[in-house]
Amino acid sequence: MSTSKVKTGQLWNKSKDDLVKQLGELKTELGQLRIQKITSSGSKLNKIHDLRKSIARVLTVVNLKQRQQLRLFYKNKKYLPLDLRPKQTRAIRRRLSPEDKAKTLEKTKKRATHFPQRKYAVKVRQVSSTMELQPSRAMQ
Repeated sequence: MSTSKVKTGQLWNKSKDDLVKQLGELKTELGQLRIQKITSSGSKLNKIHDLRKSIARVLTVVNLKQRQQLRLFYKNKKYLPLDLRPKQTRAIRRRLSPEDKAKTLEKTKKRATHFPQRKYAVKVRQVSSTMELQPSRAMQ
């Protein structure tokens, strides 16, 4: 059994069975080191620390792979498990969906077609170039 740190990149390429087997080996090694720490005077704290972190890495990869598989399984299903749904805030989860928000009542549609937005044109008075602009009398 190796006490070197486990690289996460290598774990992603392994199958679930290999990961579970490696996890078992790491746990037994950790148990042995804990016993050695108690019986012998030499401290094994660094090795224990590395093993605990390696176990955490393996467990993380196992759990993430499992979640990936669940996401694929529930991809086109009607319902999604709560832990796979987007977290968001409670208020955002209660909001109308974009489809529901875009819907309009029949009455509103008729009103929009029968009374559309009015367009108004404003006639602009042209100032000839020969005419000088006089300051207003209020300013004098």
